[in-house]
Amino acid sequence: MCLLIALSGVLPAAPLLVAANRDEFYGRPAEVMTVLRERGPRILGGRDLVAGGTWLAVNSHGLVAGLTNQPSARGRDDTRRSRGELPLAFAAYPDAATAVAEVCAGLDPSDYNPCWLLVGDRSALFSVDLTGGHHPVVRQLPPGTHVLENVPLTDDSAKTRQVAAMVAAGITRANEHGGASGTDAAEQALATVLRDHRPAAGPPGPAASAAGPVRPAELSAACVHTARYGTRSAMIVRVGITGRPQVRVADGPPCQAPFVDATALWTAPGQDSAPSM
Repeated sequence: MCLLIALSGVLPAAPLLVAANRDEFYGRPAEVMTVLRERGPRILGGRDLVAGGTWLAVNSHGLVAGLTNQPSARGRDDTRRSRGELPLAFAAYPDAATAVAEVCAGLDPSDYNPCWLLVGDRSALFSVDLTGGHHPVVRQLPPGTHVLENVPLTDDSAKTRQVAAMVAAGITRANEHGGASGTDAAEQALATVLRDHRPAAGPPGPAASAAGPVRPAELSAACVHTARYGTRSAMIVRVGITGRPQVRVADGPPCQAPFVDATALWTAPGQDSAPSM
């Protein structure tokens, strides 16, 4: 996953709204959306068919956990554990505060290639930094819009600035509607951001500059297209005041593939559709 947008405590009808683009090499096989865990709690998300993990997981209680990778000039160290384990580990808990406390207590960043995560629910949003040392750096984020790409959340990168400005403009328009229609408009605004191909203008930011060779300009767009690598899928998750999250997925770059409602996956065969509170 290379772009995560989280609106926490911004929309009254949706305490958490997450939009994400997954960027990856075209040849790496993946399942765009499936049931990752049947129960206790039920977890939905995409599955990497090479390492078996996921880039973004959402559970039936309304917890969402997603990650972005830190680029490295040396590439991925295959002797380390898969980063795709991490969203699943956090999504095994009923709420974000418990998940962060329990998982991070036993987590050593050196076991994984470097990455960052956002872990949130309808009550709180946390950032988890696994880019160095032997203990995660955890921070509870204030209500607002948070944009995480392949640099630290605190890094003022050109891509972060451009995406944040687009989101802010879209949310301003959405707030003119209010209520559920305002949340629908916000989702539409986020989908428009995820489809955007414009390379970001301006300096890439200190962390991106220090990561190795200068990245191609195409990688600074929200929706990435290069010869071998690009945006493979997208997801929008709406966590309402109560009930199970609404999940929409694009099987392909969102500029080409439509968003399809995957919310029916919350109900197992033979199970009723009563919401999980």
